[in-house]
Amino acid sequence: MEKQNQQTVCGQEALLLLNCVTESPFDQEKCLRFLQSLRECVLSKKVNKFVIPSQEHANEGAAGSATKRPS
Repeated sequence: MEKQNQQTVCGQEALLLLNCVTESPFDQEKCLRFLQSLRECVLSKKVNKFVIPSQEHANEGAAGSATKRPS
């Protein structure tokens, strides 16, 4: 079985945004910067959709993934 690439397209940007919204106190300006960074990434990488793996796949160490638009 071919090992999946654990590097997720725009994963770091998505993670920073998700963690930002959980912080207390909430820093809206900071989160908006992370949102803009994520938006720029998905546009440049032509990401069409993000997918969160099922719990079964998460236990196997699979990372979340994103699908790209056809070129």
